[in-house]
Amino acid sequence: MSQQQKSVSRKPATQHLRRELKARHLAMIAIGGSIGTGLFVASGATVSQAGPGGALLSYALIGLMVYFLMTSLGELAAYMPVSGSFSTYGSKYVEEGFGFALGWNYWYNWAVTIAVDLVAAQLVMGYWLPDMPGWIWSALFLALIFLLNFISVKGFGEAEYWFSLIKVSTVIVFIVVGLLMIAGIMKGAEGAGWHNWTVGDAPFAGGFSAMIGVAMIVGFSFQGTELIGIAAGESKDPAKNVPSAVRKVFWRILLFYIFAILIISLIIPYTDPSLLRNEVGDISVSPFTLVFENAGLLSAAAMMNAVILTAVLSAGNSGMYASTRMLFTLAKEGKAPRIFGKLSKGGVPRNALYATTVVAALCFLSSMYGNQTVYLWLLNTSGMTGFIAWLGIAISHYRFRRGYVAQGLDLSKLPYRSGFFPVGPIFAFVLCLTITLGQNYQAFLQDKIDWYGVTATYVGIPLFLLIWFGYKLARKTHFIKYSEMKFPDIENQ
Repeated sequence: MSQQQKSVSRKPATQHLRRELKARHLAMIAIGGSIGTGLFVASGATVSQAGPGGALLSYALIGLMVYFLMTSLGELAAYMPVSGSFSTYGSKYVEEGFGFALGWNYWYNWAVTIAVDLVAAQLVMGYWLPDMPGWIWSALFLALIFLLNFISVKGFGEAEYWFSLIKVSTVIVFIVVGLLMIAGIMKGAEGAGWHNWTVGDAPFAGGFSAMIGVAMIVGFSFQGTELIGIAAGESKDPAKNVPSAVRKVFWRILLFYIFAILIISLIIPYTDPSLLRNEVGDISVSPFTLVFENAGLLSAAAMMNAVILTAVLSAGNSGMYASTRMLFTLAKEGKAPRIFGKLSKGGVPRNALYATTVVAALCFLSSMYGNQTVYLWLLNTSGMTGFIAWLGIAISHYRFRRGYVAQGLDLSKLPYRSGFFPVGPIFAFVLCLTITLGQNYQAFLQDKIDWYGVTATYVGIPLFLLIWFGYKLARKTHFIKYSEMKFPDIENQ
């Protein structure tokens, strides 16, 4: 045996991530990724801006798009369960530079998003302890999510399981209470009913522009569902557990979003001024809080504050996990410094974790003590990345399936096969691209184009293209032909 072989045999734990996430962890990660502060707080604004029908239609269309994307990602992740997820798939089935740009943009997106969650956490804690300096809470929460990800992948998985369980339970209780109020069994919704859909310009208020605006809010609230692809790299029996989690996404979207929005619209008229106020720091105007208070549930605001704090911590915990694993995979593939590709004895990429924590802390400090303009630009450059990742999933799946078939491979051998190909990825790509490009289309319709607003909104797109084509020119990479694609032997995975 050579010296190198001896070295590898001594350290098996440092060579691969541990597959320690169980089926229940993966299921809750998929749920947690789709339930955030957007549902609990910003959902009221969507009803207010687009009317009950407009909001419901937006959630239904974006929900359908996300479901198609998850079936695409499920096919890829069940076949090739790696923590690099769509970055790796983009490199293998589209173009190496494309995967490189997807990976780095996604890492950056989550690192900045953690900073946003730290700001939100201190706003939420200010509800109970307004005199406590906010930075203390942010420091404590950063330390908490760091420790949850530092010890082992089980620490992340267990924390996300319980965070998600709290959020799911809250939505289910909300739906049950809402239905009882609408049926007249519980008091507090005497004015509830379908007539709320005929108030003013309802059911569709604000026209097409309002629908586009709401679609953007809805799209952001769904971001995080792709975490299932990242977690597949550390899942036990991914060929079984990933498809199981994906199949449940449709019913979760229907239950947690469509039903919740429908109940809000039936109980609270879209003209209610309270729905317009959707600041994270003002939990008292969350539509969930308003419904619970109308039902006579005492301390509804305090309860929802606790739930929203859970959602914030869940988002930060997931962001730390996703960005750490993405940086680790980039390093393993030679697209980031090799130091980030090292694992601890427990199978945790701690160097990548340290780097992500430092970037998140610096972004947070820029928001609190630095130039606010710098922080807003950081936020704007990262905001587009979630949509770009979704576009990457749709493109990668389309080309993966075309290449798989072109090489004469048997589709029945895939652990999970999306039943919506090619309609699913094409529909998701077109709708996602429309939302991405339409985020600030009003700026172009003014007498004088708002170039500052346009730049702030769309700067993420040229940044992504710059990284992609910069890598392409430097490495002289090319689009991968179907005949050149390499498909791992499923039996040997």
